[in-house]
Amino acid sequence: MMGSRPLHKCSSCATIYLDDSTVSQPNLKTTLKSVTLAIFYHIQNTTGHRTLDIFDERIHPLSKEGVEEGELEDPDGRMIYRFVRNLFSSAQLTAECAIITLVYLERLLTYAELDLVATTWKRIVLGAILLASKVWDDQAVWNVDYCQILKDITVEDMNELERQFLELLQFNINVPASVYAKYYFDLRTLSGDQNLSAILLTKERAHKLEVGLHDNSWKYKERVLNLFPSLFFFLISTHTTIISKTIKQH
Repeated sequence: MMGSRPLHKCSSCATIYLDDSTVSQPNLKTTLKSVTLAIFYHIQNTTGHRTLDIFDERIHPLSKEGVEEGELEDPDGRMIYRFVRNLFSSAQLTAECAIITLVYLERLLTYAELDLVATTWKRIVLGAILLASKVWDDQAVWNVDYCQILKDITVEDMNELERQFLELLQFNINVPASVYAKYYFDLRTLSGDQNLSAILLTKERAHKLEVGLHDNSWKYKERVLNLFPSLFFFLISTHTTIISKTIKQH
């Protein structure tokens, strides 16, 4: 008698299969490793050195000791993973938050035309995690909470990091469900791990995901505008410029 082969469910036009990252701890670990690998590849493939002061650890160190000479070299995957895992474990963040972190990180690199280098990767990753945790989770981790994790960083530094990150993103913190799913499958391919249990992502669940992200992003925008009133004028000027360009094109 031939041994039975396991059946693998496949995605279709109506449904997509995703790992149940919100429940299973191993799935969170796999997602963090995949995100870490993506960050590592970004650093390894960087050919330029386009940076901003707000992300430079030599100017804004994360510890009182500052940046050691050896830390100015490109980090290996284990160093990146330890940094990311420490933040996610201490702040009790989810795997979904890790995926959105990568979305924001890559969006920043594209929008601001920056490179991820040895002296900036930690603060860029920290800024992306900060935004992702606030947009994804209604019970957001506050900036002062991150100061408890990274003992030597100040609330003022965290606030400024958040403000400038938002400006560089042009306040675009929305993540459609289609983008989220694409990043998930790209990370799964990157990790090469096909042995995770799958659950069904129906159209209804995909819609709920997108609505949840949209609602949370607007709640976050309202909180941010209360904290950083200057961003209101930044948004107004940005939208005015876009409208003017659109009118000229027509």
